[in-house]
Amino acid sequence: MTARTIHFGQGRFATGVLLAIAVLFVGFAALAAELPTLTGRVVDDADIIDAATEAALTQKLADFETKGSDQIVVATVPSLDGEEIEPYANRLFNFWRLGQVGKNNGVLLLVARNDRKMRIEVGYGLESALTNLDATRIIEDDMVPAFRAGDFSGGISKAVDDMITVLEDSHGA
Repeated sequence: MTARTIHFGQGRFATGVLLAIAVLFVGFAALAAELPTLTGRVVDDADIIDAATEAALTQKLADFETKGSDQIVVATVPSLDGEEIEPYANRLFNFWRLGQVGKNNGVLLLVARNDRKMRIEVGYGLESALTNLDATRIIEDDMVPAFRAGDFSGGISKAVDDMITVLEDSHGA
């Protein structure tokens, strides 16, 4: 049987290593951008959607959800604060708990204004209905051209229309 002895200096080294790891972990957590509060079906924290379009989108999304139970939420943020859009969208989707429990039938349309990034995050329950190909097409065909023309409201509205069409078509509506 052998005994292991840790000298005082080694213990401080181990404590220092643990402290460094903790600081690193906290540092990575600090890199994550703050998540906005879910205040409705349209959360326009970047203030890029005009009031009339926001009201129309809110009603359209409420009607869509009532009609079939799938849920679409639109979010705009000024910046991702250095975070990539995919993990941010995933965190926001999960933080807001979009879709119904057990069905995971939520969709998040996210726009980061200053970063010039967009993403459609789809819950597992809708991945076969609203595919990555559909999401990419909607972003490239609807949002990008409208945004380049300065029409954020129009691009977001058209994207929502196309997402609803794709989801209704997949459900046989």
